Amino acid sequence: MIAFGPVPSRRLGRSLGINTIPAKSCTYSCRYCQVGRTLDTEIEPRAFYAPERIVAEVETRLAQLAARGEEVDFLTIVPDGEPTLDVNLGRTIQALRRFSRPVAVITNASLMAREEVRARLRLADWVSVKVDAATVDVWRRVDRPHPALRLGAIQEGLRAFAETFDGELVAETMLLDGINDGQAEVERTADRIAELAPRRAYLAIPTRPVADASVRPATEARVARAYALFCERLDDVELLIGYEGEAFGATGDPEADLLGATAVHPMREAQVRALVARDGGDMSVVERLLREGRLRRVEYEGHDFYVRTFGVG
Repeated sequence: MIAFGPVPSRRLGRSLGINTIPAKSCTYSCRYCQVGRTLDTEIEPRAFYAPERIVAEVETRLAQLAARGEEVDFLTIVPDGEPTLDVNLGRTIQALRRFSRPVAVITNASLMAREEVRARLRLADWVSVKVDAATVDVWRRVDRPHPALRLGAIQEGLRAFAETFDGELVAETMLLDGINDGQAEVERTADRIAELAPRRAYLAIPTRPVADASVRPATEARVARAYALFCERLDDVELLIGYEGEAFGATGDPEADLLGATAVHPMREAQVRALVARDGGDMSVVERLLREGRLRRVEYEGHDFYVRTFGVG
């Protein structure tokens, strides 16, 4: 499913997700990724889904939601891989304009050294860029990039993009315990982000199951210190550490809604129960999907999550 949700977004309100990259085509294999590990990273943009197919699925989803009185604030390109690997990203953004809603893209920024990638992203209204580290060793430990990528080139590309982007630019940093949350690294990261002058900088910790079970969220004390250090350098800093709520969009088809959302957004059990109830179903559909191997249950930080199983169904 290409279009899913809307999901309750702490950044974008009710965000209709658009999954333009199948699992798991990515330039990174981030240790905290909620979609899972990237087995083979890649860096050359290519075609995935045709923009016409993406737009048709978004149109269908919006019509289903409108029939149920569901609101959508943003159309958000947030795929199972890195969105800038899609050579048709710019065409897709332009085609989505027909729906009269702002278009957001959430990118790891790894291909920002390429002008053609920056040009495609400039067509969006809102862009979030990942800046998890400022030094090469820490960057490699956190994001596990394709070996051909160079952090210095990425940083230069980010600065070039920030200077020419007319939309709203935000930055996001994921803090991992004992890896990138030390004071010196946080200060350097904040300095790099300050060079971009983003509208807002987000500090996050993992709140859903991650690719590497050995990583833990930064402690409350480390998060508080990072927040203070960021606030010294940036005008607007916000923490993304809370529960986003249960207001997932429902179309009346609990199976499709669950499989679409959990493909890119692991859901807590409370969220799953609320969604299937809004769809007019019950947990029996969840139990069936678990038996069929199309969903799996994962425990993380004391909560049960449901995640789509790739390659099944």
